Amino acid sequence: MTHAQRFLDIYEECYPRVLAYTTSLVGRQVGEDLTSETFTVAWRRVRDIPQPALPWLLGVARNLVRELRRRDSHQYALAAAEAQRISSGARADVGDVAADVTDREAALQALASLSEADRELLTLIAWHGLSAKEAARVLGCTIATLTVRLHRARRRLEKALESTYPAEKAETADTAPAPQAARPDHRGALT
Repeated sequence: MTHAQRFLDIYEECYPRVLAYTTSLVGRQVGEDLTSETFTVAWRRVRDIPQPALPWLLGVARNLVRELRRRDSHQYALAAAEAQRISSGARADVGDVAADVTDREAALQALASLSEADRELLTLIAWHGLSAKEAARVLGCTIATLTVRLHRARRRLEKALESTYPAEKAETADTAPAPQAARPDHRGALT
């Protein structure tokens, strides 16, 4: 296989995921630019790209984002919302739209309240679908370190979500159904 063909295969396979990753960090317009820069680097270094290529590409994209952030700071909440929209695509289920919007907003607020490192780690795993090994490669750490960081980040996200819904939890506890033994069955007899 020629280098040009290998690059084309990598580009076709990984472009949407690299774009989703950069967009989740810096927004759509800048994400597109950084994705182009990432594949420019990949073209120049096509011989150095390991298999699988995605973690390597995300590492390059991450470095480009870090360089950009040194020069200019962007609001994460807007980028996270855009990345969520891109990652989720068109939804087939038509549930309670208001509840979905409220849940999504609460999740984004909870995610935005975390540190940048926690957000990046959680989005690599949850939104970009990387394995622990791949995410560790992107972040430049060992799998053991990543596992500990992921556990802690998930706990912090859980606490942030709990603080978003304290009233709902109390309401749920007040309206909890009666124990099964005290309810009548369909014939009216107690079970």
